[in-house]
Amino acid sequence: MSIFTPTNQIRLTNVAVVRMKKGGKRFEIACYKNKVVSWRSGAEKDLDEVLQTHTVFINVSKGQVAKKDDLTKAFGTDEQTEICKQILAKGELQVSDKERQTQLETMFRDIATIVAEKCVNPETKRPYTVSLIERAMKDIHYSVKANKSTKQQALEVIRQLKETMEIQRAHMRLRLVLPAKEAKRLKEKLKPLLQVVESEDFDEELEMVCLVDPGCFREIDELIRCETKGKGSLEVLSLKDVEEGDEKL
Repeated sequence: MSIFTPTNQIRLTNVAVVRMKKGGKRFEIACYKNKVVSWRSGAEKDLDEVLQTHTVFINVSKGQVAKKDDLTKAFGTDEQTEICKQILAKGELQVSDKERQTQLETMFRDIATIVAEKCVNPETKRPYTVSLIERAMKDIHYSVKANKSTKQQALEVIRQLKETMEIQRAHMRLRLVLPAKEAKRLKEKLKPLLQVVESEDFDEELEMVCLVDPGCFREIDELIRCETKGKGSLEVLSLKDVEEGDEKL
């Protein structure tokens, strides 16, 4: 195969191997790095941008091509592109230890960044720095899961950190406007979802400015829309109620 000639060896340092075991044999395809994940997420649609070659191997690094008979036995066809697609969809992406470590370190920092952006010290209302959150994550021995999104893991980290430090999601500041008819009844229903009511003004309708946990936003929004049949309104005044300056330990 031409891509395995010495002049092309450099190109192969950019190879991502996807491996699949089927019918008792190992099959591999040579892909471009970072493209496998893009293909699986649907961001990349062009197969030629993903595959280095439409060839199925038993060992990419040694350049050993799979035999047609083996392909037919395992996949029911020897159509290479079709088999490449199957391996691409269901195979296991081979990642070196160094690459895996780099990926986990990047995810660790990304999680810490999300936590720092979303949270404050509840007593001072000041945000924590990313490096301080990273230190706190190391202290609780948080271990990153490569197969879970950083956003999901950030919420998990917040839950765990609450046990060891003063931290909470920064409150959102909302303005709620409720029609006079429903105001009293609806206010009682909303009460458990509101952290702080900063101001209340009752004229022809009830207008309230309050702080809420971001996790309750959707419930509050649905409650107002359904109970007032669209006559009430909700406005986000600020996504985060924070004081200036970073929190320092």
